[in-house]
Amino acid sequence: MWKQQRLESPVIWTTARRTMKRHCVFVAILVLIFHLVQSQNQTGFISVDCGLSPTESPYNAPQTGLTYTSDAGLINSGKTGRIANELEPFVDKPALTMRYFPDGVRNCYNLNVTRDTNYLIKATFVYGNYDGLNVDPNFDVYFGPNLWTTVSSNDTTEEIIHVTKFNSLQICLVKTGISIPFINVLELRPLKKNVYATQSGSLKYLFRVYMSNSSRRIRYETIKFFI
Repeated sequence: MWKQQRLESPVIWTTARRTMKRHCVFVAILVLIFHLVQSQNQTGFISVDCGLSPTESPYNAPQTGLTYTSDAGLINSGKTGRIANELEPFVDKPALTMRYFPDGVRNCYNLNVTRDTNYLIKATFVYGNYDGLNVDPNFDVYFGPNLWTTVSSNDTTEEIIHVTKFNSLQICLVKTGISIPFINVLELRPLKKNVYATQSGSLKYLFRVYMSNSSRRIRYETIKFFI
């Protein structure tokens, strides 16, 4: 019995060492993938966390690794707020804060962009009962002088593909009634020139289908072309 145990023991230890090595390799691969995703090129990306304090800017979003900055240098009006505490667990970090505009009819963001560039532009509006009034939002968003969309629900995401004509871009929130305009996140992604090319005008988002059995949202590895 003792001899048999002595013969089997090296085999057991060898198997254990191999298993440990495989686990270590697996962990190392996961860490490497994480760092590769974290360090992917974000050149040309504009990711604005509206209402974020300049002292907390920039930061890397835990869900995506994308770098977000405060909107403090992009607009001179509005006040900052935060969605209700009980709703925070259901909202990604960039959308927790917002900038809202109780004063004036038209308040505009002025963004520095690259001329003649095809951009995918995404705006996120999460009311989150930030003011405790439980009032459904209703206001307009303009893309320069043109109406882009009307925000009329508590959680709205709008996207548009646009080729810039100048080195600046203006996105405006316009009050149309008693509802106070607000915005949580503003994101711009440069696209390749041959992606969704049009003869004239811009392309407004209609719908998107992910050809996958996964229920997870695609956010970063495809971010160069889609948000």
